[in-house]
Amino acid sequence: MAEGNDSSQEKDLIQFDESSEMARRNDSSQMRDLIQADKSSGSVSEPPEMARRNDSSQEKDLIQFDKSSGQARSSSPTSSSSSSSSSSSSTTQPSCSADVSSRRVKAARMRTKDGSSSSCPLKKLKYLRQCDLKLGRLTFSRTHSVLVDVDEFNCGKGAVPQGGKDMWHGNFVKMPCSPSSMMVVKFGHKQQTSRWRWEVIFKKLSALAEKTTASAEDVEKAIMKYNPKYKGQWSFDALYSFVKVIPKTENDFTKLFPKIAALALKLPEYVKKGLPLLKKGNTAAVTLSQVQISCLLANAFFCTFPYRNATGATGEYGSYPSINFTRLFGQWSSRKKEKLRAILHYFHVMTDKLTRPNGLVTFERRCYKATDMPNWRCCEEKMNELHVASGGTIETEGAGLLQVDFAASFIGGGVLGSGLVQEEILFLLNPELIVSRLFTEKLGDTECLIVTGSQQFSRYSGFGDSFEWAGPHRDHLGRDDWDRQQRRILAIDATNFKHQRDQYNMTNVTRELNKAYCGFKRRESDEPDIATGKWGCGVFNGDPQLKAVIQLMAAARAKRGLAFFTFQDKELKKGLQRTHHTLVTDGATVGQLYSLLENYCAVRKASEAHVNLFQFLSNTSRSRL
Repeated sequence: MAEGNDSSQEKDLIQFDESSEMARRNDSSQMRDLIQADKSSGSVSEPPEMARRNDSSQEKDLIQFDKSSGQARSSSPTSSSSSSSSSSSSTTQPSCSADVSSRRVKAARMRTKDGSSSSCPLKKLKYLRQCDLKLGRLTFSRTHSVLVDVDEFNCGKGAVPQGGKDMWHGNFVKMPCSPSSMMVVKFGHKQQTSRWRWEVIFKKLSALAEKTTASAEDVEKAIMKYNPKYKGQWSFDALYSFVKVIPKTENDFTKLFPKIAALALKLPEYVKKGLPLLKKGNTAAVTLSQVQISCLLANAFFCTFPYRNATGATGEYGSYPSINFTRLFGQWSSRKKEKLRAILHYFHVMTDKLTRPNGLVTFERRCYKATDMPNWRCCEEKMNELHVASGGTIETEGAGLLQVDFAASFIGGGVLGSGLVQEEILFLLNPELIVSRLFTEKLGDTECLIVTGSQQFSRYSGFGDSFEWAGPHRDHLGRDDWDRQQRRILAIDATNFKHQRDQYNMTNVTRELNKAYCGFKRRESDEPDIATGKWGCGVFNGDPQLKAVIQLMAAARAKRGLAFFTFQDKELKKGLQRTHHTLVTDGATVGQLYSLLENYCAVRKASEAHVNLFQFLSNTSRSRL
């Protein structure tokens, strides 16, 4: 989205540089001097303890700077979406020669086609289609399970299900069609017996599949027949209301329900071998066909998966997200309406043999040890390329880059409940992502999930309560040698801070750096750049400025460019551009920036006043942190 007039943006940036030039020249504690001194002394800055000795003078300088409107910087750019974003306060400006000033003016003149000001146009970043990924033939290994026949696939015969046997134990998904899946059936007053659960499921869903049309009541009756324990506990009011309010011209759900039932019944035919769990602490990957995924999700729709209905942490799957759709069907709301529109559109496509795709999708859990993480104080990498835009989105303008999912540790967050922010929206647009909840255990602090090949089926508008399904999406991305869409999604979970102030300590900063880095870290020599934004902000109470700097550092360490979408937050965009430009101009390294964050956290801990991080970094402190 173009924002504002390019010439006025350029003028503002040039005036900003010119008005602050004198202050930078006369500054006695300059970032450039600090960095040069650090290089000669072998350290980046004094430790936080030294900073704390001068807390009172630092705080006084910072607050006085904040109050004076005519200082080296204008009023601080802060995030419009979160009060946890620091308000204005600063320290001294970095030294800047005439040559540096001219480079700032030159950067101010750089513009992308969409009107956003950036030191790097979006088209300059590397996309997945441009990467020379030498995949070779599709193969399986001890850590890569492939549920299609690799020989058939490599011979060009498509995604044929791989033969195998049922695996009913703790390292695999317990399938509803497994011979070991039993249920208790009561008859008479006190008598009961065990029965093969799939037999009951097959009977009820077969009857449903044979119907020309089926109602929401038919769906409820079928589900409750093999989930009798939850009679009176589960509600289907959202499904009933949905069918009533959505016109048949959009999607005739009464005809669709039998088709979904028929798809669910294909499970023994489509998934013939054990589906391994992606467990905590183990790097592993699973590759499925899109048809296999649709069959698994059809079973989730009809709530067939055993042992996946309990919500307590002590249950067998207490460390896994929910997968059966029970929560989606109850507690009617406008959010549930739009979610069901998106998910049922997906099933509309996947139950039609003429329209359903059948490529592959890979789900990879990456796990690292603490010893695999960088010593951030010693990192010598400098800032990499950055594109910043307040318009556009990760899933649209960032398609083909490594798209960051602002994940919950339980993957997918509230997608099957009432949640409807960035991750949930991403999963609704790409419903194949939902199947990851079936086999992905809760993410640890140095773990991430990367999904390659998922397809976007829907468009949307809005966010949260304003979210609306906006119709079908035609995906124009190409496919790789494994017939996967050239879309790669990275799920990394930020810390959910109960109190905003808790994020301003280096233990938490380092945790976020490690989390971002474990996702950004290269596994191949040629990988795409990253599309991200206000990760961990909003309901997680993250400071958008701090999270932006953390992602800059992790991307620099990983030697990857970054496209940062601020979601209409123009002040954050301007502040990030200026800060990045200052860091690049002054040659700041990741290690030096880490030490500045140590000092910043020390100041935040000692002061109740808000201290704007971008200004703090761009100006450094008058008391030479």
